[in-house]
Amino acid sequence: MTENKAARTVELGFFNRATVYRLNSVRMAAPQSAEWLCESGQEWQGTRLIFDTASKNGGTMLQFAHADWKAETDSSITTQPGES
Repeated sequence: MTENKAARTVELGFFNRATVYRLNSVRMAAPQSAEWLCESGQEWQGTRLIFDTASKNGGTMLQFAHADWKAETDSSITTQPGES
């Protein structure tokens, strides 16, 4: 991972950085929520990564979504709460 704080972007590298996704911070309300827009990658471009936390039963519940996929692929499987 590389970070450019001034531009509010991060790059996530996979497979020895053969695949790199650039994410732009859209919404940041730490520590409760964050939203990132993916600006690169054939499948990921235009998708959003959304993280929300909430207190629950003395712990912390994390809700995560990878939203706005253009097409259903092996990388974009939809699940409902409680499914794995």
